[in-house]
Amino acid sequence: MTNSFGEFAKAKMFLVIGSNMTEAHPVAATFLKNAIMNGARLILVDPRRQPLAEFAELFVQIKVGSDIAFLNGVMNVLIAEDLYDRTFVESCTTGFEDLKAKVMEYSPERAASICGVSADMIRDVARKLASVKPVMLCYTLGITEHTCGKNNVMSTANLQMLLGNMGMESGGVNPLRGQNNVQGACDMGALPNVFPGYQQVANPEARAKFEKAWGVTNLPDKPGLMIPQMMEGLVSGKVKGFWIFGENLANTEPDIAKVEHELASAEFLVCNDIFPTETTRFAHVVFPAAAWSEDDGTFDNSERRVSRVRKVSDAPGQAKPNWWIFKEIAKRFGQDWASDSGQELWDNEVSVLAPALVGIKYRRIEGDGLQWPCPNEEHPGTAFLHRDGKFTCGLGVFNAVDWTPPAEVADAEYPLVLSTGRRLYHYHTRTQTGRSGLNYLLSEETADISAEDAAALGIRHGEVIRVKSRRGQVEVKAKVTDQVPKGMVWMAFHFRDGNANWLTNAVFDPSTLTAEYKACAVRIEKM
Repeated sequence: MTNSFGEFAKAKMFLVIGSNMTEAHPVAATFLKNAIMNGARLILVDPRRQPLAEFAELFVQIKVGSDIAFLNGVMNVLIAEDLYDRTFVESCTTGFEDLKAKVMEYSPERAASICGVSADMIRDVARKLASVKPVMLCYTLGITEHTCGKNNVMSTANLQMLLGNMGMESGGVNPLRGQNNVQGACDMGALPNVFPGYQQVANPEARAKFEKAWGVTNLPDKPGLMIPQMMEGLVSGKVKGFWIFGENLANTEPDIAKVEHELASAEFLVCNDIFPTETTRFAHVVFPAAAWSEDDGTFDNSERRVSRVRKVSDAPGQAKPNWWIFKEIAKRFGQDWASDSGQELWDNEVSVLAPALVGIKYRRIEGDGLQWPCPNEEHPGTAFLHRDGKFTCGLGVFNAVDWTPPAEVADAEYPLVLSTGRRLYHYHTRTQTGRSGLNYLLSEETADISAEDAAALGIRHGEVIRVKSRRGQVEVKAKVTDQVPKGMVWMAFHFRDGNANWLTNAVFDPSTLTAEYKACAVRIEKM
């Protein structure tokens, strides 16, 4: 997030796009709802009539995968009617003329024909956004989990820069992270192209710094593999060994049949986990890992806040923290890593090597943590980025992008579009929530369909149906609901039986290699 959760209370208007916050991020959703009840306004853009629609002054029900067309249409109106922040654009950004040329191709009428809402509604959204300053934009996986996910994200940034909503309190572009501490994993360099603190592996100065700190030579100067490339490499033989910790890939990756073949092809597969999972079935070695509450450490949340995690109980049996397991394996390779606790790892390594984290030390995060960048130990942390329109790279860069359809669209054989997400009572593959009593609140998956489609297919609410794609099929109960528009099916992936990922399409954004979980073609069969 460029901004902070604490700023929700002061916000004048929210634009939420591709985010079912109420179920996927209920704490953040509470902050937003409190702000709305105190006078803030909400424009919600989503293919489903999800719970936040009840709080919105304008609910824009676009078609799945049409976000760029919609956002380009809104920006077309802002420029054509001279409603954009001309001062901010001229003084703080570059690339405006290219953006203008592109969005002028997306008249409200053309955008409406793609995204399924009226041209007048697109104009209304643009005018409402321009009438308030600042507007806080929030998105989640409904934006990123597409073959055009990177372009979707850039479109949200284009809009906020065009409106001049960057670099100020209660504005910005705010992605709500999809998993606990996924922000922390990225911050620590768990990406194939950066060292901790987002220092590029291609930068020779960064490589030299980490070679010295780690006592090694010849660190790679090119990015490594991403998850889909790794898994395909298990089949081709390019990847010989695969180590998975804290992930249940056999349930979370698209096209489970393909994933299981890849995992079964591994020459040597290691898993660290706190419970047996569908993925540990394929492992040659399983290390029992300590859970989050069984060791001291840190989490980084969506707003870049580094917070303490304090041990509350001992790990059972032979379970050990992940860092301890990695250190012991390194010892077998002849490496003696000095740090011997989460605090030593942070204070002596992470905060020393990552410039944005230098000022964050354990003694400074005893309370509510600190937000990076925090460049020195006197710095209070940074609540929002790009203050006064001063971007990290200098000027903010507009990126003109075209709308592209999903890789697989509905046709005569598979006439419905499946989109996936999360339900309130469970988290991901239920590795933890399924063992904590929450099955009593939600015990099985459903296929959510519209009343129109149910009537056309002769399906009753609660009836077991078959949902089929080109990759697989599942049998689940039908949930007839007004949340889902005609032509759409919505499912989650919390349960092995009825998991939407038996159906989803293993196609990816070409840059980020994020899978297109939000769109594939399916059909429903009455049983």
